[in-house]
Amino acid sequence: MSRSFGFFSFLVFSLFSFVSSNDLQVLLNIKSSLLDSNPGVLDSWKLNSVSGHCSFTGVTCDSTSSVTEIDLSRQGLSGQFPFASLCDLKSLEKLSLGFNSLSGTIPSDMNNCTNLTYLDLGNNLFSGTFPEFSSLSHLQHLYLNNSAFSGVFPWKSLRNAKGLVVLSLGDNPFDTTPFPEEVVSLNSLTWLYLSNCSITGQIPPAIGDLTELRNLEISDSDLTGEIPPEIVKLTKLRQLELYNNSLTGKFPRGFGSLTNLTRLDASMNYLEGDLTELRSLTNLVSLQLFENKLSGEIPHEFGEFEDLVNLSLYTNNLTGPLPQKLGSVSDFDFIDASENQLTGPIPPDMCKRGKMKDLLLLQNNLTGSIPESYSNCLTLERFRVSDNSLNGTVPAGLWGLPKVEIIDLAVNNFEGPITVDIKNAKMLGTLYLAFNKFSDELPEEIGDAEALTKVELNDNRFSGKIPSSIGKLKRLSSLKMQSNGFSGNIPASIGSCSMLSDLNMAQNSLSGEIPHTLGSLPTLNALNLSDNKLSGRIPESLSSLRLSLLDLSKNMLSGRVPQSLSSYKGSFDGNPGLCSMTIKSFNRCINSSGSHRDTRVFVLCIVFVLLILLASLVFYLYLKKSEKKEKRTLRRESWSIKSFRRMSFTEDDIIDSIKEENLIGRGGCGDVYRVVLGDGKELAVKHIRRSSTDSFTQKNFSSAMPILDEKEGGSKEFETEVQTLSSIRHLNVVKLYCSITSDDSSLLFVMVLHFFNIKALLVAEYGYASKVNEKCDVYSFGVVLMELVTGKKPIEAEFGESKDIVNWVSNNLKSKESVMEIVDKKIGEMYREDAIKMLRVAILCTARQPGLRPTMRSVVQMIEDAEPCRLMGIVISKESDVKSK
Repeated sequence: MSRSFGFFSFLVFSLFSFVSSNDLQVLLNIKSSLLDSNPGVLDSWKLNSVSGHCSFTGVTCDSTSSVTEIDLSRQGLSGQFPFASLCDLKSLEKLSLGFNSLSGTIPSDMNNCTNLTYLDLGNNLFSGTFPEFSSLSHLQHLYLNNSAFSGVFPWKSLRNAKGLVVLSLGDNPFDTTPFPEEVVSLNSLTWLYLSNCSITGQIPPAIGDLTELRNLEISDSDLTGEIPPEIVKLTKLRQLELYNNSLTGKFPRGFGSLTNLTRLDASMNYLEGDLTELRSLTNLVSLQLFENKLSGEIPHEFGEFEDLVNLSLYTNNLTGPLPQKLGSVSDFDFIDASENQLTGPIPPDMCKRGKMKDLLLLQNNLTGSIPESYSNCLTLERFRVSDNSLNGTVPAGLWGLPKVEIIDLAVNNFEGPITVDIKNAKMLGTLYLAFNKFSDELPEEIGDAEALTKVELNDNRFSGKIPSSIGKLKRLSSLKMQSNGFSGNIPASIGSCSMLSDLNMAQNSLSGEIPHTLGSLPTLNALNLSDNKLSGRIPESLSSLRLSLLDLSKNMLSGRVPQSLSSYKGSFDGNPGLCSMTIKSFNRCINSSGSHRDTRVFVLCIVFVLLILLASLVFYLYLKKSEKKEKRTLRRESWSIKSFRRMSFTEDDIIDSIKEENLIGRGGCGDVYRVVLGDGKELAVKHIRRSSTDSFTQKNFSSAMPILDEKEGGSKEFETEVQTLSSIRHLNVVKLYCSITSDDSSLLFVMVLHFFNIKALLVAEYGYASKVNEKCDVYSFGVVLMELVTGKKPIEAEFGESKDIVNWVSNNLKSKESVMEIVDKKIGEMYREDAIKMLRVAILCTARQPGLRPTMRSVVQMIEDAEPCRLMGIVISKESDVKSK
């Protein structure tokens, strides 16, 4: 007996172990299929888990370790779920995968999960049809809503699911079908969601058999006919949504017995009749019946509903007054009863609990004034009562409510001013006040309501100046101020409203000129300043605008209509002072006095041009004569030449080129000429002025006073300069070829013309001066200093395109380290600080403005102050390096 029992226990244990192992494999298969899904969700699904697969996240087992539930809803899963092997979990009763991003199709194998009681695949991204599921006879909850299923739904499979409590199939593009009769046979249903899944036709009377229903939603469909009277049997209903259909008729008799209703939405239908059946629905929280054909009065009982917070009845034919107690006993936050024929005053207590957000009562026949209580409604976001017969002054606090986004009071009989409280309306975006009797000046504080985008003040009695603070409204897109009594100038600050597209200030008493700043509004599309007292010229800046409407008519403008604006027909009528060359109805811009004046100007211009030509001719002839005299003078002199290198030219080659057109520089001690030899070689010839009696200099050139005042002193200095230049051998110093002297005339010496690419640097003033001067010499000297200190040529590839050594040095003066970096590495460490001093002198010499450059005398002084003995070390060091190469 004991052996038999032990053998039986072994069999049972073995069977459990086999089932447990099989379930584990199914779960691991699920994990492998979702590996690319949300990381971390299935981390606990591991083969070596201490507690086995029953401890996996979302998995529930029975006492035999068989999987009974898988709940992975709202886990951010994606990809394709392995439904084909799912039904190998023989004990699976619940599968919840809702609110994920799973995709793919559902295989027919799902029909093998016969123990399922709960199936939630809703709110996913599946595709294709949902398979037949008649074998799932134990189903109680079926959620397939909003999962992109399509095609024909297997409605007949519901015949075997008599125990269904929840059926949610809405928001799927199924094939169109009449209201399925299989649905109304599910007597245990408490939740039926069939909105937006292609249900058509009438609601069947058998709907009344679903007496357990708490929620019935068949919105966004194509239902027709009347609401069946049998619906009044659904006394447990809490939510009924039938909006956006084509239902007709009245609420059925006895509808008021559905006293458990908290939410009723039958909007966007063709319902008619009154609301008397609804006055006993005291538990209503939200009532939405907008866009129907309902008539009669709003039951005064609505004002006593303690839970009612949302009432939306707009676009009907309702009449009579609003219940005056509306919102007085509830946390009322929304009313929209616009587009009806309501009368009487605005109920005063809708914001009594301080929760009101939206008060919308547009297009009715309401009378009276705005209750003072709304000036303290700090939660209010939208206040719209336009198109009524309201009057009185607006409570001051209403202008400055901190959360209000739109105030719409247009087309009423309001009067009084906009108060300074508007400065507190930091969220106010839209202000509609048109067609009222508002008066007084606009407060300067309106500019503090910086969120304003649309302002309509037209057709009122406003007066005074337009505040300049309007320019602070950077988001303003539309400003309509026409038909008021505004006066004074249009503020130029309005040009700062960079998003303005529509500006209308017509029919006021504005004066002064049109601000040219209006032309800087990039998005302006319509501009109407007609029927004012504006004067002066039309700003040319308006020509840059691309306007669909421009009206400047009936003003006092004068002057020429800009050519580009002449295509705006009728836009300038009523301005007698305007003239145009293209608008035929306007006077021509040329009159008799103007013609004489223009003629005089033309004649004066001709005379001036002739005088310039005559002066030029005289000057040209003078230069020619001077050149000939110069040649004769130079030829008569007795010259001696001293050569320091082999020469391929004679003194005659040089002397023939000493003329004005070859002058390339003029300094404090002489002039420099450019000489081109027969073989194409270019030389620089420096003519040193020796004394004030130098006939060649005085008679042929206009230059600074000579620095060599005496013959003896001048000769000594000249000989010193020649000796120095002839002895120096350095790549940055010009090579002296020879000197030419005369006893009784100027001194000359000749050098190789080597610009060191300095010419390529186009000293700034070259662009506007035909000749160079001492400041140009200083600039060139600065470039040479930079070459000495940096070891760079004036033009190097590393400087970048269109850059030179001057720019390169300037860009590297950000820090001492960067300055030290540009000093030539060949300069010894002991001389680097001195090199920096020389670089400072070079920077002063290459100043962009000539007037900022020092004189050569100052440059010499700066170099002497920099200890020239130490500086010689820099030069010798560099010179030695050049020779070594």
